[in-house]
Amino acid sequence: MIPDWLEPVRRGASEITAEQLTRFTPPADGSARQGAVLMLFAEGERGGELLLTERAHNMRSHPGQVSFPGGSVDPGESVEEAALREADEEVGLDPASVELFGRLPELWLPPSNFAVTPVLGWCADVAVRIASRAEVHAIHRVAIEDLLDPTHRVQVRHPAGFTGPGFLIGPEHDVVLWGFTGGIVSRLFDHLGWTRPWDTSRMQDLPEHMVAGAPRPRQGRMLDIEDRAEAHEDI
Repeated sequence: MIPDWLEPVRRGASEITAEQLTRFTPPADGSARQGAVLMLFAEGERGGELLLTERAHNMRSHPGQVSFPGGSVDPGESVEEAALREADEEVGLDPASVELFGRLPELWLPPSNFAVTPVLGWCADVAVRIASRAEVHAIHRVAIEDLLDPTHRVQVRHPAGFTGPGFLIGPEHDVVLWGFTGGIVSRLFDHLGWTRPWDTSRMQDLPEHMVAGAPRPRQGRMLDIEDRAEAHEDI
């Protein structure tokens, strides 16, 4: 059974629409490839936590990107099975330890043509480790309180000029959560009424190690957060 503090998340997930999370919804012809990510909530020393991974810094695409565990849905799998399998492969999370309690709408990543379903899970006693060092640089168990703290909220600026909402996480609050995953967290919290007023003029440049392979403006226009669909990882 999920704790009382997660009930608003369960209800919100059943009410929120894809359009409230992104401008892009999967094509009606079903041509998009299927993907899933696990949005895992847990209990920590300071209350509720969210499990995030930091992509390996030497990867060819999106090095250092912070994201939910996730990947492609294999033939015959449900999105729930895929999300749990990927979390096991990336961070050694035992699928049997997770209680699934909902999902968010499918969100379309146009550049890679993926329809990604965020699956919501709860684990009272999380045991994780880096199971794939080729993919994962670090695991972050981030207190919800830290994500809501206005002092950890920033606008993230890419060298190409586009910006989007972000969070500063990690022990020193020097790890940047932004892009696809940051957008989901930000907009879900907005929908739940959890977001606290923060200084939206506060700007944080994207760290240099995260710039390699990041999307660039196309057709002479700036990209916004939804256009940066490939900022998730390699699904």
